[in-house]
Amino acid sequence: MTHWGGRGRQERRGGAGRPGGRGLSFPVPAPRAALTCRPALNFAPQPIRQRPVGRAGLPVAESKMAVSMQRGCQAGGNVLWAALLCLGCRLLLPAGASSLGAAGGVAAQPHRRFEYKYSFKGPHLVQADGSVPFWAHTGNAIPSADQIRITPSLKSQRGSVWTKTKSIFEYWEVEVTFRVTGRGRIGADGLAIWFTEGQGLEGPVFGAADTWNGVGIFFDSFDNDGKKNNPSIIVVGNNGKLLYDHQNDGSTQALASCQRDFRNKPYPVRAKITYYQKTLTVMINNGFTPDKEDYEFCAKVENMILPLQGYFGISAATGGLADDHDVLSFLTFQLTEPGKEAPIPDAEIPEQDKEKYQEEFEHFQQELDKKKEEFQKDHPDMQGQPADDFYETVSDRELRQIFEGQNRIHLEIKQLNRQLDMILDEQRRYVSAVTEEIAKRGAGIPGQQGQVSQQELDTIVKTQEDVLRQVNEMRNSMGDTLRLVSGVQHPGSAGGLYETTQHFNDIKEHLHIVKRDIEHLVQRNMPSNEKPKCPELPPFPSCLSTTHFFIFVAVQTVLFIGYIMYRSQQEAAAKKFF
Repeated sequence: MTHWGGRGRQERRGGAGRPGGRGLSFPVPAPRAALTCRPALNFAPQPIRQRPVGRAGLPVAESKMAVSMQRGCQAGGNVLWAALLCLGCRLLLPAGASSLGAAGGVAAQPHRRFEYKYSFKGPHLVQADGSVPFWAHTGNAIPSADQIRITPSLKSQRGSVWTKTKSIFEYWEVEVTFRVTGRGRIGADGLAIWFTEGQGLEGPVFGAADTWNGVGIFFDSFDNDGKKNNPSIIVVGNNGKLLYDHQNDGSTQALASCQRDFRNKPYPVRAKITYYQKTLTVMINNGFTPDKEDYEFCAKVENMILPLQGYFGISAATGGLADDHDVLSFLTFQLTEPGKEAPIPDAEIPEQDKEKYQEEFEHFQQELDKKKEEFQKDHPDMQGQPADDFYETVSDRELRQIFEGQNRIHLEIKQLNRQLDMILDEQRRYVSAVTEEIAKRGAGIPGQQGQVSQQELDTIVKTQEDVLRQVNEMRNSMGDTLRLVSGVQHPGSAGGLYETTQHFNDIKEHLHIVKRDIEHLVQRNMPSNEKPKCPELPPFPSCLSTTHFFIFVAVQTVLFIGYIMYRSQQEAAAKKFF
């Protein structure tokens, strides 16, 4: 049965210590063991009663402790023993004060251990059959590689995911990362995080069963009671007999709550729920920043007793309005008190589960052996080869991609080299043909014209020699590039893998040089009669002669004078009426 306490420490108001107080407010601490003097002196225990004020700046409990100790010491018959006891009491006062302060302050942090059987997180969240390891999903839940969509944004949808086995640790902490997104300003219905004695696979409470035995943390999106206090986060406990109050959004059953808007946030919303030393604490990251540790306090329930063993789950539901409820991760940690040893991992699995898992393992091993035998029968040529040879590592794949890229570059450079050879052969044939033609013309023309032809021949031959020299330089550059690529491809070259970037830069530079030289060569060796020329504009016809111009001016002058005279007559006629 689940028990739960109040919402925190209560406060007592008014001057409880003496009449006419000023209404001091102070928390009432939990009961503590009464302080006593040494048992050898047979002093009766003196319990500490709190007063609102103490003496000399000491806290109320410490002041009363000192008074009780001194009275007890004075009750003894032996003055020496009483003096020693009082001195010891005064010396022990700081220790007592420090112990009280430590008890009232922050306790020692528990030991956290990650429990993978009660957790899930992407990527590679689902297996080949669509199931999530160690979890069971029901309803409209859709697992994917990086998240679990508990409910899609469709009307009247329900879904949930639950652990397959119960937890065997008393205290725990869960960190849930989720998104609630929808088109409208208002969404429905909400999402719930569970720790219950049984799996609530399907039901009316945010997609899970009602009358649960445990605790549920509800992220309620829709305002059913019309009080405009949603979205809100509500902590509701149940002993297996209560029905959830849907009409009032569980406000009559809430142990603690806070208002937080968790819909349509730029970053995923994170909830950290801690159950430690019978205290349940809820911390929320609103999803406004990418900082994963930016949590703020939401709710706290003290003196809460939950089942020692239970199932973790998360569910969601939609109604007339619909949101996408996506859970990105659910991480569970076991909390162990300082000084206590955590249970041995082997002892966590019951014997029945061990036998069950062993049978499943043997069954899968037999199926694997059968498939191996069938594969060997179907592929007799593959026998004797290790299975690791069929798969390549990441480094092997990277090396293969580098070598394939270098091979493609090598082939392109060879193709470019062949084109340069073709250009060189064409230039040689062109030089031969031009030389023969000029020689024929020079032989048929005597005197000065023969000398001019010889000069033209020398100029053309010199130009072609320049072209050949440039082509040879380009070939040498291509040869250097080929040797460079070959050196990179050689697996045993020193520093080949580390200088790949520099080699690619050199290859790129050489290719730019070759491209520029080829363009220069094409422009230089283009025949003069084939060079593009701007088309000559046709002569514009003379549209206006001098005579026509003067006639036009005279006509315009006459018209202008006539207009002025007409305007003057109109103005003179108009003045007669004034």
